[in-house]
Amino acid sequence: MAYKNAVLDDKELQESLKSINPKFGDFVTRVAGEAWGLPLIDQKTKALITIAVDIANQDHTGPGNPFGAHVSMALKQGATRQEIEEVLLFMCAYAGFNKVAGCFGTLNEIWNSL
Repeated sequence: MAYKNAVLDDKELQESLKSINPKFGDFVTRVAGEAWGLPLIDQKTKALITIAVDIANQDHTGPGNPFGAHVSMALKQGATRQEIEEVLLFMCAYAGFNKVAGCFGTLNEIWNSL
């Protein structure tokens, strides 16, 4: 189910953010919601970009990490597993093979839990 705004329209995501910390959840929802509301880049592309940022930041494991949420967000916006994997492969050239290897491991764990 694709949302018009992948942050502001996803109440489950907002509750998950608030569970980390209520003030943090509200802040992220407002700021990210505004960014996701910008009109020129579609929601699926934005979701794939967030995965690329997670790779570059090496932010895919541990409590509160956004990688799983961003994979879920991309899937909700119509991305396929193959598209997500292609983003990971593409990022090998720009973020490094070792960073991507860990993300493939995490992606496999996410996929196996679905």
